[in-house]
Amino acid sequence: MARAKMLLVEDDAALAELLVWHFKREDFEIAHTPDGEEALLLAKEKVPDIVLLDWMVEGLSGIEVCRRLRRAPETQNVPIIMLTARGEEEDRVRGLETGADDYVTKPFSPRELVARVGAVLRRVRPALAGEALSYADIEMDTVGHKVRRSGEVVSLGPTEFRLLKHFLEHPGWVFSRERLLDAVWGHDSDIESRTVDVHIRRLRKAINVGERPDIIRTVRSAGYSLDTGADDSVPIRVWRRGEWNRMRNEGPKRDLVR
Repeated sequence: MARAKMLLVEDDAALAELLVWHFKREDFEIAHTPDGEEALLLAKEKVPDIVLLDWMVEGLSGIEVCRRLRRAPETQNVPIIMLTARGEEEDRVRGLETGADDYVTKPFSPRELVARVGAVLRRVRPALAGEALSYADIEMDTVGHKVRRSGEVVSLGPTEFRLLKHFLEHPGWVFSRERLLDAVWGHDSDIESRTVDVHIRRLRKAINVGERPDIIRTVRSAGYSLDTGADDSVPIRVWRRGEWNRMRNEGPKRDLVR
């Protein structure tokens, strides 16, 4: 199971300690800050999978942090859950309209918050809830490092495997070369952005054997996307450990998430 990265922005030290304890127990990787300005820097340095954001924090207010996270290309799709003692309907509406995905008023149950975070991640990042991915006719076993298309084995190099995995985790999203370099090669890589084009060509060659449709779309002046191009494109699906063989031999009966 992939380890989810959380950014916790909370200036109540006791509450922050409690939340860190609960989410670390659920195997989250957590970065914590009580400061809004620092939260933006942390989110830029290492893009989280989800943000828990208190409305009233040091420096920038939580609502302004939410607004700026939504404006930044690297964090515009990261789910945000607002934490606040402001429970009025007007405040909840303002938080949601600013870009929050959910709104939790204090006091709250940490167990309920853990469940809400899990629900949001299953909806927006299902790859974090399982060990196999599928989109259209492509299937990937992330544990066994196996890829199939229309049931036939596809041989990929390590870089192409990581590249395809990133696309499968974000079907339909358009990524620039720079974003792919950060996600697949890492922030400290000295590789030139045009190298991405070379590996995209290798990936296409591997998965398009037999004149299969090319589902890696080139978006002019923007980058690349995993996209069937159809209105009824098959959504990403996630299977638990042990489902891979049944999926391969019988076909998926239903979507499974942890």
